[in-house]
Amino acid sequence: MNDSDEPLAPDELGHRVAEVFDLVGPLYRRALRKLEQGEPAEGASVGVRSVLDLLRLSEPMTVPQMARVLALSRQFVQRMVNDASARGWTEVTPNPAHQRSSLIRLTGEGRAAINAIRAREQALNQQVGGGLTDADLTACLRVLREMLKTFDQADTDPD
Repeated sequence: MNDSDEPLAPDELGHRVAEVFDLVGPLYRRALRKLEQGEPAEGASVGVRSVLDLLRLSEPMTVPQMARVLALSRQFVQRMVNDASARGWTEVTPNPAHQRSSLIRLTGEGRAAINAIRAREQALNQQVGGGLTDADLTACLRVLREMLKTFDQADTDPD
């Protein structure tokens, strides 16, 4: 094992990255289950939550733009947008740059819904133990971002 600050050899790196994936998968699934337990309160599935949060950060967007950012199929994102629109959380507006691809934006109700969801998530996140430091989380984020770059070219909409 390499305990130094030197980059790992490719073989060792592969094994250590696999350890991260072995934890990230169950963490992701457990977090989704926990979020879905709150779904009756806000009425948002995890997919709708993802769309609302993305629009909170960078609205307006087209469905294809959201699909690329979320690394999900356009069809799935469209269903999530339709669900959000049916609840009055998003609205469709004309796109001056592209007639066939409308812009999607949050409504006031949608902004309130995602803010309530994020407040509940924040309360859960504050319960994480282990005495984590800012340096711990900064290192974790750096590692996960590097891992994510490996899969940036994943095709979510095979044609």
